[in-house]
Amino acid sequence: MKKRTKTSSYIRKILGIILAIVFLSGVGVLAVNMQVEDIKIQLQNGYELTALTTSNKVSDILNENNITLKEDEKVTPSLDEEIKPGQTIKITNKTKQEVQIATVSEEGVETSIDELLENYTPITEKIIVEQQPIPFETVTKASTQDTEDVTNKVLQEGEEGIKQITYKVKYQNEEEIERTVLSEEVIKEPKQRIVQVDKKVTARAIATPRETGEAVVGGETYKITAYCSCAKCCGKTTGITAWGTRATAGRTVAAPGKFPFGTKLNIGGNIYVVEDRGGAIQGNRIDIYVNSHSAALQWGVRYLPVSVVN
Repeated sequence: MKKRTKTSSYIRKILGIILAIVFLSGVGVLAVNMQVEDIKIQLQNGYELTALTTSNKVSDILNENNITLKEDEKVTPSLDEEIKPGQTIKITNKTKQEVQIATVSEEGVETSIDELLENYTPITEKIIVEQQPIPFETVTKASTQDTEDVTNKVLQEGEEGIKQITYKVKYQNEEEIERTVLSEEVIKEPKQRIVQVDKKVTARAIATPRETGEAVVGGETYKITAYCSCAKCCGKTTGITAWGTRATAGRTVAAPGKFPFGTKLNIGGNIYVVEDRGGAIQGNRIDIYVNSHSAALQWGVRYLPVSVVN
């Protein structure tokens, strides 16, 4: 009898141990499958608490922590949303704006961020490809004939070239607000216009121009080019000459240092004043000021007689 009692007691112990092992294993598996997160909850009064939870839905997390929203309270993210690691559940007053930004317009009226966002128009970008003409240059060549009067003669007609420009253009309210050049490609090179210049020989005529364009002061031929006040021509856009005057078409020329400022020059029958200098204006070259870059290109290169006006 005693042996049977001992045996049954022993069996009960073994069964208890087995049940304990099974129970602990189940709890372990459940714990592994349920990931515990630290979630921060910020209350309306500014108090912040950290809650341990296996839930990821905002409403479930609040219920677990016995937090009930009042009628004048709101929660961010909303009750139906799922919380993400690192996010904070914020409870605030519905009537209070979390971010209040004000700005003063030119009229001195304060504008809230909501009004700014309501009136804000998004900026759109487009890539636009355009083709533009390239002006041809006009080159004049002095006649080598010995007749007293040689009429201007076009030896070669000029032709405009074509270049393709790619722009990035920004629009707001369907109006262009910014244009940036991305690339330029010459599709067709321009063709020079070549003109034979007049040569009139009088009693006060100057020496016959030499084909090289080299000459000396007192009536020889100079290489005459043109420039304007743009950055391409001058590297600046002020229009102020090296002499301190404002460049004027029909008057201002850039000449080498051998011509003092204020010197009057007769260039091809027109009177100009030396008011400017230039790094490329050396030797027997003079630059005549014109009103635009296209006019400078149209002028091209000419060889004209130059003399000092006393």
